[in-house]
Amino acid sequence: MSLEITLARPYARAAFGIARDADAFAAWSDALAFAARVAADPQVRPLLGNPGLTDDAAVALVAPDDAQADVRDFLGLLAENGRLVLLPEVAGLYEDLRAEAEHVVRATVTSASALPDGELQAIRDALKRRFGREVQVETAVDEALIGGAVISAGDVVIDGSLRGKLARLQSALSQ
Repeated sequence: MSLEITLARPYARAAFGIARDADAFAAWSDALAFAARVAADPQVRPLLGNPGLTDDAAVALVAPDDAQADVRDFLGLLAENGRLVLLPEVAGLYEDLRAEAEHVVRATVTSASALPDGELQAIRDALKRRFGREVQVETAVDEALIGGAVISAGDVVIDGSLRGKLARLQSALSQ
């Protein structure tokens, strides 16, 4: 996984630079997200490594129909270098760069059950105060947490889950 991230990083930076210069962050986000979903598809992934698939055909396979010329050129570069399989990593790193440039923190709130909108808004407001930036919140449900939530924003992880509390209690009792 770390090798894929290392290989994807320069491509994500290049895509970010092109998008910044064209003032087209949203269009690039949409195009890369689409291409990443296609490239990650279990039926498509083996095709991307097939030597019989031309670069143009590979680009046509992963590019959205309404993709701008510079996006198609970028995907062509990835195809030429045999890196289309890195699209999920490239898209993720691009989104991190975009969030940093737009002064937005991306946070994931994983809870034992779906959270009501009021609670999500309270979490978003608290994170906004903590980071001093706008916060984009994604949600996930993991019933194994038993109760509470785990909030992950960049390098910060706040574990308020019942499972986490029980694990800390067990650790404290065993020492």
